[in-house]
Amino acid sequence: MSKILERFKRVKLLVLDVDGVLTKGEIIYDNQDKELKIFNVKDGLSVFLLNKVGINTIFLTAKDNKVVRKRARDMGVREVIGGILPKSKAIEIIERKYKVKKVEICFIGDDLIDMSAMRIVGLPIAVRDAPREVKSCALYITKNRGGEGAVREVVERILKAKNLWKRIVGEIDSLIDR
Repeated sequence: MSKILERFKRVKLLVLDVDGVLTKGEIIYDNQDKELKIFNVKDGLSVFLLNKVGINTIFLTAKDNKVVRKRARDMGVREVIGGILPKSKAIEIIERKYKVKKVEICFIGDDLIDMSAMRIVGLPIAVRDAPREVKSCALYITKNRGGEGAVREVVERILKAKNLWKRIVGEIDSLIDR
């Protein structure tokens, strides 16, 4: 078995940056100074399904807000952690709180502030449109850009490595029945 496949198989917790990973990295402000974000629905379903099979997901974002918390609820995300920098500090907290080893954590990032977390987890991943410096910290670089299915790509790889993908596809109706 390849080393990277072994890393995907070992994942027990998925930690996601938000802006640039779950979105294209754009922020829209409306005339009432409300922040708007556009999320990829396929990323959302994949995270929802990952949680259904017992692999929790956490959002780790530099800027916490209502929009992010709403999306997290819709996706079944376990927790939103915002404003802890460097992000490596948050990984230490997550490791203790969720009783996982760093080697069992997959983190997906897209920008320079994600590198401290990427350097200490077992499966650091960069989205395709991340800067070169971020990609150099990654063991895997997605084929898809942030906000364009990068998270779905990673979740599928995790589930396939754990031999869960075919089961999920076969049981999709019962898994999404709330």
